[in-house]
Amino acid sequence: MWRPVRTSCFSRCLLSIYLLFILLIISAHRSAGSADGDLHPCDKGDFFYQYTECDSTGSRWRVAIPLSPGSCSDLPSPTRGTDCSFSCPAGMFLEMSSQLCTPCAAGSYSLGSGLRFDQWDAIPAGFTSLASFLDPGPNGEDIQACNSSSWTPQGVYLESNRDECTVSLVYAVHLEKQGSVSFTYQYPDNNIFFEFYVQNEQCQEMSQTDDQKWIKVTSSGEWGTHTVSLKSGTNILYWRTTGILVGGKMVKPVLLKNIQIEGVAYTSECFPCRPGWFSPMPGSSSCQACPSNTYSGKGASACSACPEHYYSHEGWAECKVRPPCSEKDYFQIHTACDSEGKTQVLYRWVEPKICVENVTGAVKLPATGQREPCPPCNPGYYNSNDSTCLPCPPGTHSDGIYACVECPAGTEPVLGYEYKWWNVLPSNMKTSCFNVGNSKCDDMNGWEVAGDHIRSGAGSSDNDYLILSLTVPGFKVPASLSGMTGGEIGKITFVFETICSADCELYFMMDMNRKSTTVVESWEGSKGKQAFSHSMTRNASVTYTWAFQRMSHALDVRRYVSDTVKIYSIKVTNVLDGVASACRACALVPQNSQRAGSSCVPCPAGFFIDRETNRCQECPANTHLAGRHTYGQDACIACGPGSISNKEHSRCFSDCFFTHTENNRTLTFDLSPMSNVASLILGPSFTSKGTKYLHLFNISLCGHEVTLKISPVNGKRAAVCTDNVTDVSSKDDQSDLSQFVNTVDSFLCQSTIIPGDGRGFRMAISSQSISLADTFLGATVDTVLSGVNAKPDLFPENPNDVPDINFFYRSTQATASCDQGRSSVITVRCDPDASDRGELSVPSSCPAGTCDGCMFHFLWQSASACPRCTEADYHLIEGACRGGIQETLYVWNEPKLCSKGVALPSRSSAPCEVIALWLKVGLGVGAFVAVLLVSLTFYFWKKNKRLEYKYSRLVMSANKECELPAADSCALAEGEEAEDDVVYTQKPSLLGKLRAIANKHEGGESSESVQLNSSRADRWVLG
Repeated sequence: MWRPVRTSCFSRCLLSIYLLFILLIISAHRSAGSADGDLHPCDKGDFFYQYTECDSTGSRWRVAIPLSPGSCSDLPSPTRGTDCSFSCPAGMFLEMSSQLCTPCAAGSYSLGSGLRFDQWDAIPAGFTSLASFLDPGPNGEDIQACNSSSWTPQGVYLESNRDECTVSLVYAVHLEKQGSVSFTYQYPDNNIFFEFYVQNEQCQEMSQTDDQKWIKVTSSGEWGTHTVSLKSGTNILYWRTTGILVGGKMVKPVLLKNIQIEGVAYTSECFPCRPGWFSPMPGSSSCQACPSNTYSGKGASACSACPEHYYSHEGWAECKVRPPCSEKDYFQIHTACDSEGKTQVLYRWVEPKICVENVTGAVKLPATGQREPCPPCNPGYYNSNDSTCLPCPPGTHSDGIYACVECPAGTEPVLGYEYKWWNVLPSNMKTSCFNVGNSKCDDMNGWEVAGDHIRSGAGSSDNDYLILSLTVPGFKVPASLSGMTGGEIGKITFVFETICSADCELYFMMDMNRKSTTVVESWEGSKGKQAFSHSMTRNASVTYTWAFQRMSHALDVRRYVSDTVKIYSIKVTNVLDGVASACRACALVPQNSQRAGSSCVPCPAGFFIDRETNRCQECPANTHLAGRHTYGQDACIACGPGSISNKEHSRCFSDCFFTHTENNRTLTFDLSPMSNVASLILGPSFTSKGTKYLHLFNISLCGHEVTLKISPVNGKRAAVCTDNVTDVSSKDDQSDLSQFVNTVDSFLCQSTIIPGDGRGFRMAISSQSISLADTFLGATVDTVLSGVNAKPDLFPENPNDVPDINFFYRSTQATASCDQGRSSVITVRCDPDASDRGELSVPSSCPAGTCDGCMFHFLWQSASACPRCTEADYHLIEGACRGGIQETLYVWNEPKLCSKGVALPSRSSAPCEVIALWLKVGLGVGAFVAVLLVSLTFYFWKKNKRLEYKYSRLVMSANKECELPAADSCALAEGEEAEDDVVYTQKPSLLGKLRAIANKHEGGESSESVQLNSSRADRWVLG
């Protein structure tokens, strides 16, 4: 970037050495001339004059320099020159032989002490176009992708690059006194940086204000002028452009023309007029363009007329043959309605007419069409007696067909503009034609009315801007709605269609308060019939502009004249001093008011108009008013799940609390730690040229009464995205958001960020800010709400039992690629290992947060997304009784999936006994059973001993061995019942076994006694 400075310094040094060398040659030739008489004396054609460098006193010498050293003798002696600060006035030059100012001859011009560059057939001598990429490669090497980028001459202007390379137009000039530089430019696209700065010969940037360095954006088709003061000495001028192509369309280039520099030391010659221009008088400071059908060569003092059947446009250097007339050379118009209410189609040649009718193959101008009834007036207008349409008086309305009538009691007129019939152009609309390279179409109509639509005209060439503008003085909300806060105060809606065979483009632009024009939306190529709407959120005078260009390249022909755009209708609501096409119900003064009557009054914010009484009533809780519709309770729309309305009922939002019932358990979520605005930066990504850029998302999930002023208290949307492309240098203090050109506030917004490091700017560049969520639909665990799908399969499966909460948003602003607007879903997931603020992420399959540009998905994992803790989330553990003390400990259930809420009870201790009560009872019962068993054993043993004793006595008292007492009876008589109970013992008793052993019989027989219980006496039965 410092190469021109080195060249300038080096050339000046060489010049000084060269002049000294010439002086030595002159003195040598003089001495040699006296010795050699063959050289002829030098005349004026053998040399030229040149000034030496100025010395410290500001003086210099004029020396004669031979064209061919050694070709002549007796050169003029050096003489003292003019003062270094001397310069001639404009229109004159310094004649070096006399050192006097002399007027320029006709056909030439001079700026005196200045330089002018207005011919751009090629880059003029002294200018250098340097392309660079300010982001170096990974090893510090220059990226070669920008070698083909440069400023390109286009005849009458110089065009900048259209890519993201940084291209500098450099010019070095030495001023002997303070001067200035001014240039005319066109800067229509804020997606390209355009700066102008000045360096000295040490490559140090001169002190400049931000207004001097950063060029202001111009309206489409308009030229601006920028002037900067210059100091004496060497000044290196830089015009630098850098485009921003981050997936968007090609940027519009910067155009330069008429660069003028003041403050050079002198002008020793005049500049000839360029071809197509002339200077009729001596002493001219500029040249004039030749009129149409004339031409001129370089340095002309007059223009010559074109031959017959030839033509030229203004400023042409040659004439062209007139072509045969075709359909491209005429257009149709509709006449205004006559006194009979009739209109007809007329055909007119495109001016200036360049075609010839009376040659073979030429077409004739079509005949005038039949007289037809005029279309009706536009809504809000009425047909006067002379068949002209006039606006309805204030307080009245009309549909355009019938006469204007007053609005009934309890209603008010709906003011605005509605144009759907195009017999004549409305008085508040204008049409024009503009070309950046010439003024051929300045007097042409860019658009023509055509009955049921208005269409673009023919223009003079395919790269003309065909402009249609509509001026709105301001907006006024109806009386019944003036109490509402925020939101839409007006809207423009138009229906259009583009029919193109080339790369045509339609721009819809807006200029607020005559400050700067911004492009709202643009469409390329053919587009079917469709409607586009844009809302106004603040009151201001606005000029809406439609600009149509059939071809963006510089073409001086009408090859695609059939490419056109049609606008069928334009409607603007709530226009100040507009006309009314209908009436709407309004709120009346309350009956108990002193002003009771039929006059309309504004309803307070959040109130609707009752259909029966026409009085204001407040909307129910957690409902919001839909748009500007307030008539009837159905205007109050219920908020979505998990949301509440603000006090004004203007919007719904989340208060950071959410409840969900599942399996007879109610989960309560407190998302307050996530209420502040969160930012997510994605990237980096790179364009085709290698420019690094990032996507920044600002997210405002929820808010409550104690949040900061920018959070959604009362439903305010906290996320703010800014666009600082055009004022990047003055935004060192980013806290003052009001200074930014474009600020977007929303629940969720996106900006494209170009990092400041390596780009040569003081800070990161934020551009292309858009709103992704201006309406909160609701929060629910369901995956679909109001037609928006959360698509949970985009993210990893939730490993916890706590359900995900989906926050659904929508942006209703339609775009060329998203005709239904954009939608967003923020999935909030419980992650006990994350922080309270949590962490945002996007789907791995959609690294930009969206797969189609219209639907955005985010995952927010946070510990705050876990439900509030309850008693069911922990359990107790009792310790052993040690030293008469027992401790009780409470622990969370694992894994812990809750936060905040009920606190974990602290550890507690209580006195206890070593032997537990149950153990005591068990021991007591056991001892009792043992004593009982011992007692029973002793009892039966005692009884057995007694029986043995009796038995032994019985045996001893027997008469003989084995003789027993006889039984009383052996059988029962007939009919006699047994009175004795007989007990049979199947097994021999111990006593029986003893007896059997003691009384064995010979045959091994044995006997056993059986006791018979008799009511009379005890008997023995021999077994």
